[in-house]
Amino acid sequence: MIALALPASTSQDGVFHAPKLEDLHLPEILPWGAEYGTGFGKQMLLVLISVALISWFFMASSKKGKLVPGKFQFLGEQAYSFVRNGVAKDVIGEREFKRFVPILVTFFFFILVNNLFGSIPLLQLPTTSHVATPYALAGIVYLYWIFLGFQRHGGKFFKVMTVPSGVPKVILPLIIIIEIISNFFVRPITHSLRLFATMLSGHLIIALAGAGSSFLFLEGDGLMKGLGVLTLAGGVGMYLFEILIQVLQAYVFTLLTAIYIQGSISDAH
Repeated sequence: MIALALPASTSQDGVFHAPKLEDLHLPEILPWGAEYGTGFGKQMLLVLISVALISWFFMASSKKGKLVPGKFQFLGEQAYSFVRNGVAKDVIGEREFKRFVPILVTFFFFILVNNLFGSIPLLQLPTTSHVATPYALAGIVYLYWIFLGFQRHGGKFFKVMTVPSGVPKVILPLIIIIEIISNFFVRPITHSLRLFATMLSGHLIIALAGAGSSFLFLEGDGLMKGLGVLTLAGGVGMYLFEILIQVLQAYVFTLLTAIYIQGSISDAH
């Protein structure tokens, strides 16, 4: 079980030490054993694996398209349709959604697979729990949002995003300041940190439950071992809950991306 596979942080005096962020950072792969952050590591490897897996899945499921799809083709079509119809079409609108389906499908499945890596034994690392990945994804969305806005509205895009219609002129200057801060500064930060913080906290909770269970089983006696069973049960429950959160966070990030796209191409704020 994943909880038992995680290392317990104990010292020679039998005192429990909760796992820290540093304990979750493995040495680099290239150069082998180098300090975390100085080379090519597990996180980068998993990102590349996720791209390969997603590419293979959609290419293989659509390779032999049949009028009556088989199970694998059906799975691929349903996965694609979930984002196409449930996110792009519903949020952006039927008239313009089609050209944004590829980027939304890419975001959803890239984030989903990289989140779920944290729940797979031996892998046990959601790459989005490292802040660089959410920052990069949110940065792409932010730049794309601005590009679409200027493409649709030209120089009026700034006005569209900062001057809401129907606001009394008395409070309009204050509203403009709030809109500038909200749309151009807070938006990309919250878009990235929401994903990062959720994945990191879930990863830490599972690591804490695993380390605590291992400590109680190995170092405790009598009642303490019984508490270890409860800790392990709680860790398994959190593990299952974390899988749900991993899926939801991929959906939330993609949904917000669609909302931002819709806002940049709409005629009014």
